[in-house]
Amino acid sequence: PSAGDLPRPIRVVSKVVRGFGRGSKELGIPTANVSGGGDDFACSIGEFASLPTGIYWGFGRVGEPLDDAEGESVIGRVLPAAISVGYNPHYKNKEKTVEPHLIVESQHPRRHASSTQETLLEDFYGESIVLSICGYIRAELPFEGVDKLIEAIKRDIKATENLAANCDAEAMAEKQWVASARKL
Repeated sequence: PSAGDLPRPIRVVSKVVRGFGRGSKELGIPTANVSGGGDDFACSIGEFASLPTGIYWGFGRVGEPLDDAEGESVIGRVLPAAISVGYNPHYKNKEKTVEPHLIVESQHPRRHASSTQETLLEDFYGESIVLSICGYIRAELPFEGVDKLIEAIKRDIKATENLAANCDAEAMAEKQWVASARKL
């Protein structure tokens, strides 16, 4: 099925794994790479391979839920997420990846800390990750150069912020699910 035909929300529970390192180092837009293998991965629509490619928005949480997540750490907090699912055509990946970029609020100290003025996350390899994919933004596309890719990702982040801030009751319910979920 195509991305537009799939039921949403799509719920994912997994672990954060080391990726290619391009999000932080090359793009200045770090992601929490989702493990797609073994017992670490559970998805409301089936196996990792069944996730449709595209750029999505939703909500995510790394680590165990916290009742009162204050301070700089993003661990335990529910945050809007711009989520790439696919093969990263700019890099011609052979394996599918799920890469959410978690977005803290604009006044948070980590919000404009990366080289491209986006959220700079701490390392949380091995932590649990809970995602709810609430909506489709666009298809994944190849770009002519890294600068064009960064511009597109920044537009995706802005779209995610707007959609998350103005979400409907169904998406708000998904945000609440992300806050408390430990498994599907």
